[in-house]
Amino acid sequence: MTWNLRRHEVLDGEQLQAMLHADPSSAAKAILLAAQENILDAQALLGQILLDGNGIEQDPVLALTWFQIAARKGHPMALNMVGRCHEHGWGCEADVTRAAEHYRLAAESGLDWGFYNFGNLLATGRGVNKDQARALACYRKAAQIGHAKSMNLLGRYLEEGLCCERDLAAAHEWYQRSAQAGDFRGQFSHAAVLADQGRIEEAVSWLKTALANGNLNFLRVSRNTLLQAVHPQLRALALDYHERASQLGNEADAAQYRALLRLHNRQL
Repeated sequence: MTWNLRRHEVLDGEQLQAMLHADPSSAAKAILLAAQENILDAQALLGQILLDGNGIEQDPVLALTWFQIAARKGHPMALNMVGRCHEHGWGCEADVTRAAEHYRLAAESGLDWGFYNFGNLLATGRGVNKDQARALACYRKAAQIGHAKSMNLLGRYLEEGLCCERDLAAAHEWYQRSAQAGDFRGQFSHAAVLADQGRIEEAVSWLKTALANGNLNFLRVSRNTLLQAVHPQLRALALDYHERASQLGNEADAAQYRALLRLHNRQL
């Protein structure tokens, strides 16, 4: 399969991603040509595939270069990705202050991920002065335009009454929306609400979905939370969370899983 991106052809991110899914190597060549012909989305996506090594040799330094090229032209996701590179030291020395500046610009362009990432730095005081009220405003804006992770965080602020009036009904609604939009932390939060309401089977279903989607850090925290669950059906899922963490993690994760498995087998 070959791809032909004409100089003035406008391709959105979904089209470019579809190309990569169909034939990564050929698509990468076409994206490179399109980027060299100043197609803005292609320049941003070239940075992404160079960062990931998707259809092309991985090169974080060159990835950052292409993100910066697109960012200088105001591409929102490129601005966000320059921030990611500076936050994590991908292709450069880590500099969270520079990351914060690029996230702020991405947010000002209306990008949901820009709001989310800038909000995270504001919430933790990394690269900027800690400001929970501004963080909440960022999460709220991102949530309102459909960002699943921000929906969950907005729910947390509303549940705790952090820099806002406590509103459990609204918090629960945002957890549900986050879960339905695919965020594994939102799925866990929504499951906790359902469990408190006695809707155990629904809670178990969402916990299993979160288990399938969650990353290692999430699993490490959630497995211990589940061990403290009152309902036995929920507590039993702690073993599944430990097992998945052992598959993704290190020997310490594997050791915790083996210890819990032995305890589980003795109790049978």
